[in-house]
Amino acid sequence: MSTTGKTNRRTFISKTFKGGLAIGVGLSVAAPLLQSFSTVPGLITADFKTGFDQQPLPYKYDALENIIDAMTMEIHYSKHAAGYSKNVKEAAAAENVDMSKPLEDVLAKISTYSTKMRNNAGGHYNHEMFWQCMQPIKENNAPSGKLLEAIIKDFNSIEYFKKQFGDAAKTRFGSGWAWLYVNKNKKLMIGSTPNQDNPLMDISEIKGIPLLGIDVWEHAYYLKYQNKRAEYVDNWWSLVNWDYVSTRFNLI
Repeated sequence: MSTTGKTNRRTFISKTFKGGLAIGVGLSVAAPLLQSFSTVPGLITADFKTGFDQQPLPYKYDALENIIDAMTMEIHYSKHAAGYSKNVKEAAAAENVDMSKPLEDVLAKISTYSTKMRNNAGGHYNHEMFWQCMQPIKENNAPSGKLLEAIIKDFNSIEYFKKQFGDAAKTRFGSGWAWLYVNKNKKLMIGSTPNQDNPLMDISEIKGIPLLGIDVWEHAYYLKYQNKRAEYVDNWWSLVNWDYVSTRFNLI
């Protein structure tokens, strides 16, 4: 690869992940992340690192209108998500966690920590990713490249993939998340988790590397949609940042 090519690639990754994910690419993966996926040896070829501090929202509060209203975004980001960041740092200080290391290290061993750590480490990680999974509406918004090929291979069609993912989000009982993730066999999978759990956690029923997640807690949609979660989920597809999802997938 030319020097210009390398520079362009670094610039793209930096912009795509400005919301808080620092990525190191290559086969010499950091040991802590490999330990995070001890059940999926050899799968990880990129180091996704999430810190404990809340990162700036990558767009304005009203940028996702008319799918998610500005008031919901402001409350969600500045109250709910900010609270998770504050509380996970409190838990980390109380439990002697080295906050210079990635949050993924904690998630991989979450069963050894307190309930406060589980709820807030999950909440912080999930929201830092959720903001990046979305972008203002743009025309012809759809997956492409290797991600599209994998979706068709593992789900037969985009339509069936969206139906499965949508069903996981709509039928998650109570509060939680729906995920597109990569399992130990490098296969795309869909599942959901309760509360603020995610596929990185050692206690999760679904395990792997999350690529795309949707928040189905009521605070994510209730001001606009009230109890119509299905409508929120169906409308949400127009916001998905497929470039971000593809970048995560291409680095695995």
